[in-house]
Amino acid sequence: MTSAPPDAGLLAPGWAGSPAAATTSDNAFLQALLDAEAALTRVQAALGLAPAEAATAVTEAADAGRFDVLSLADRARAGGNPVIPLVADLTKAVGEEYGPYVHRGATSQDIMDTATMLVAARTLALVLGELGRTERALARLAADHRDTAMPGRTLTQHAVPTTFGLKAAGWRSLVLDARDRVTAARDALPAQLGGAAGTLAAFQAYGAADPAALPGAYARELGLRSPALPWHTLRTPIADLAGCLAFAAGALGKIAADVLTLSRTEIAEVTEGSGGGSSAMPHKANPVRSTLVAAAARRAPQLAATLYGSLAAEDERPAGAWHAEWEPLRDLLRLVGGAARDTAELTEHLRVHADVMREHLDLTHGLVVSERLSAELSPVLGRARAKELLTELARRTFSEQRTLRELLAEEPELKDLDLDGLTDPTRYTGAAAALTDRALERR
Repeated sequence: MTSAPPDAGLLAPGWAGSPAAATTSDNAFLQALLDAEAALTRVQAALGLAPAEAATAVTEAADAGRFDVLSLADRARAGGNPVIPLVADLTKAVGEEYGPYVHRGATSQDIMDTATMLVAARTLALVLGELGRTERALARLAADHRDTAMPGRTLTQHAVPTTFGLKAAGWRSLVLDARDRVTAARDALPAQLGGAAGTLAAFQAYGAADPAALPGAYARELGLRSPALPWHTLRTPIADLAGCLAFAAGALGKIAADVLTLSRTEIAEVTEGSGGGSSAMPHKANPVRSTLVAAAARRAPQLAATLYGSLAAEDERPAGAWHAEWEPLRDLLRLVGGAARDTAELTEHLRVHADVMREHLDLTHGLVVSERLSAELSPVLGRARAKELLTELARRTFSEQRTLRELLAEEPELKDLDLDGLTDPTRYTGAAAALTDRALERR
């Protein structure tokens, strides 16, 4: 018996070595196929359609370590899917007496779809654990930096002050949105059992008094949701997986995009806890975790698009539509599993440089609070005069390299105003603190 070389992820550092890599490997998928086959025989035995000894024999034989993955992959070409050669090998492993009860009444797509749901359920459980780690890390960051002022940036430029606490709370909100969508998709993953054309006719032929009850019993045996109908060409479960995974990748990608921007040498408001090295430049500490998450976020939408495209599946069982799902769905599970791991590590060890954030609030010589001054000076000077003055002083702050506070102090009309308070950017963060508190109430 030869073994397949490990799918180590040489070109996929984003998911290599992650828990999701193990649950989506060829061996993991093979085991899920065998689990689906064994459960089918056990359910038929429980309903009196097969001997109890057959269920025991199939379950004992359904061990991925007993099968040659390379051979199965090679022989899958003949029938277009790996279930056909696997059934032949499993039947042989079970033996002549109970071999006829392997795969009885099912079609290849029943086993393939069910195994896919098992792989997804096992992987999404890991993803949810990593999202939980990230949520807790972001909650701590938001609370710790509730009042840490920093420049808010819009269209790449300084806008008005905000707080890092509010930024972290926003990241956390996206992570919780991803958690909710992944949880809903995981809890809805159904077993698949319909037989050759979705009518369950073979089970009736084998003596089932109520064939329509079989899919529910099968689902319960596997810990999956009972399907209302065979869904060979009703691909809602796959589309829901595509949607929740693409959203999760994008939500984590938003965090990565912000960290990549804020950790630039010229900005350096945050840094990853342990950056990656460079092959040529010894001084560099690259934001590798963020880089890998950003890469996953860029790939996920296109993979999801392929899965959505498979919704248009003809007849009772299609040619090509469900076949097109296997690789992009596994890639999506791996990408999100890896990105969830990397984001958890990123947020747990993220270093926030509050002093740098405070320094950057002064880069525009006080203009970061011009919005506030416009509102405060209009009642004193009139709207038109306030706008004219602030426009002129904004020009002078740069041409004269003086602060807006200094220039305002030279205006006689403003001598009674608290210019220190009005021009202090840390005192113009609006409702950022209250919004952060409110966001942290969500569990």
